[in-house]
Amino acid sequence: MLLTGKVALVTGAAQGIGQACAVRLAREGAKVVLCDVSEKAGQSAAKSIEAKGGRAIYIPGDVAKASDVEGALAAALKAFRRIDILVNNAGVLDDAPFLDLPVEEFDRVLGINLRGAFLMAQAVARQMVRQGRSKGSASAGAIVNMSSVNARFALPDHVAYSISKGGINQLTKAMAIALAPQGIRVNAVGPGTIETPLIKSVVKDKVFRTKVLSRTPLGRFGKPEEVAAIVAWLASDEASYVTGTTVYADGGRLPLNYVVPVPD
Repeated sequence: MLLTGKVALVTGAAQGIGQACAVRLAREGAKVVLCDVSEKAGQSAAKSIEAKGGRAIYIPGDVAKASDVEGALAAALKAFRRIDILVNNAGVLDDAPFLDLPVEEFDRVLGINLRGAFLMAQAVARQMVRQGRSKGSASAGAIVNMSSVNARFALPDHVAYSISKGGINQLTKAMAIALAPQGIRVNAVGPGTIETPLIKSVVKDKVFRTKVLSRTPLGRFGKPEEVAAIVAWLASDEASYVTGTTVYADGGRLPLNYVVPVPD
């Protein structure tokens, strides 16, 4: 197992990619702290990990609130005494044309997706510095931010989301440089279209499905578990010389400058 003896904190861990990351990290031997605003789903996800022999707890928290971030960190330390891995996954999506996007919605999305990632990363990194390196570890800690292919592609109906993910890429680079002297690695994962609950609700629409697959050379949607596998690797000592980069799990979308045929 890649992460035996490690303690991981995963935000937005109640469902989708965040839950898959928590499950995979636990499978690799980490004790996992699941942080999310959805208490019922978060408790269920943590219990599911425990039922399979893993160690997991759920902590309620809104990453956009500094007090919640500090509270989540304190609860994690009370339970497991240290934090070796942070997966900054919490995020929301806006859905309005640029001319109609309310400033309050813009602020909400940036507050959770970007400000929240900064707050949590800063708090956890400070703790990692206080801890120093654990015995036998190649680094003092690893932080993985959840970006998106839309950090590179602009979406006219998801303006705030696109901006927030572009900011995540820059935050990842800046943090990686700032924290390298402390032995803390910082990377990001940029998923393409992944089969989360949100996507499953609209994928039945043939027009939408064809549009997405026409820009995906591998010809299918990704799975949360495939993103989680990359996160686990980046968090492990197997990636000990990797920092400041974004790994795109997008089925080949980024290199594509045209569309591919889609079978009926």
